[in-house]
Amino acid sequence: MRVLGLLLAGMALVTAQQAGEKPKSAMDKQTLADYVRHVVPYSPPVTVTVGEMKASEVPGFKEVMVRASLGNVSEEKLFYVSNDGLKILSATVYDVRQHPFKAELDKLKTDLQPSMGTAGAPVVIVLFSDFQCGYCREEAKMLREKLLKAYPTQVRLYFKDYPLTQIHAWAKPAAVAGRCVFQQKPVAFWDYHDWVFENQASITEANFKEKAGEFYKAKSLNAAAIEACVAGKAAEAEVEKSMAEARSLMVSSTPTMFLNGRRLAGSVQWEALRQLIDMELGYQAVHKNAGENCCQVSLSPAATQK
Repeated sequence: MRVLGLLLAGMALVTAQQAGEKPKSAMDKQTLADYVRHVVPYSPPVTVTVGEMKASEVPGFKEVMVRASLGNVSEEKLFYVSNDGLKILSATVYDVRQHPFKAELDKLKTDLQPSMGTAGAPVVIVLFSDFQCGYCREEAKMLREKLLKAYPTQVRLYFKDYPLTQIHAWAKPAAVAGRCVFQQKPVAFWDYHDWVFENQASITEANFKEKAGEFYKAKSLNAAAIEACVAGKAAEAEVEKSMAEARSLMVSSTPTMFLNGRRLAGSVQWEALRQLIDMELGYQAVHKNAGENCCQVSLSPAATQK
C-alpha cells in the first residue's frame, strides 16, 4: 500500500507538471502570503509579508512570522509550516516540562521599571499601557484602588510603556516624560501616572508640555532636569525598547497584562482578575516556577513601589 501511495503521488506530480502547473507549497512565500490573506482574512489594501522560515520546537515543522500592515498599523502572526510545505498550523505550543508561558516570561524584562507591590511576590503582573488610552485609564484606576488592598504582599505590578503612536498623538511624549520623572524620583512616578490618567480628557498634544510642567512644580520636581532628560533622547530610547518588547510579544492593543506570563489582552474586570490571581497563587505554592521567587525577574533598588 505504501508503494502504491508513492506511485499515485508521483503520478499526480507528473500530471501537474505536464499541465504546466507549479505544485503548491507553503515554503513559497507568495503562496503562503496568499493563503494567509484568505484565511485571516486580510482585505486587498493590507500588505502581507512573509518572513524567513526558522527551525521550530514542533517536530516536522518550521516556524515563520507573517506580518500584515496598512499604513502605520501592523500586526504579526506566527505560523508553522510542515517540512513538505503542504500543511500550515496556527497554534500555541506548550511543553509540559516547563511553565506554560515560559516563552513570554523569557521576553518580559522588568529591570529598572516602575513597580508597586512586594519584592519577591509569587505573582508578577507586567502591564503594557498607553497614557492616552481610555481603556488603560479605567484599568489603571481599578489596579491602583484594588490590587494592593487585596494582595498586599502576594503580587507585584510592573508598568511598561506601549504608546500607540499611530492613533495617539501625545502618548509617546507622556511616556518619555514619565521615564524622566521615574529616573529623577522613582516614588513620584505613580503620582505622575495617576495625574496623566486623571487629566487625560484635558491634555492635548499642544498643551502637554505646559501641563506637565505644572505637575512637576506641584510635586517639587526639578522641571529643568526633566526637560533636559526628555530632550536628551535616552528616555525615549527606553520607551522604544519597551515598545519593541511589546511587539516581540505580539501585543497589538492596550491595555495588555501578563500575569506570570499569561496574556490578558484588553480590559479585565476586577473579579476575573482576582480569580486568575488566586489560581496562580495556588499554582505557584506547588510549582514555584514563575513570579519573583523564580529566575524570570531581576529586581532593582530603583524600582521603588508606592
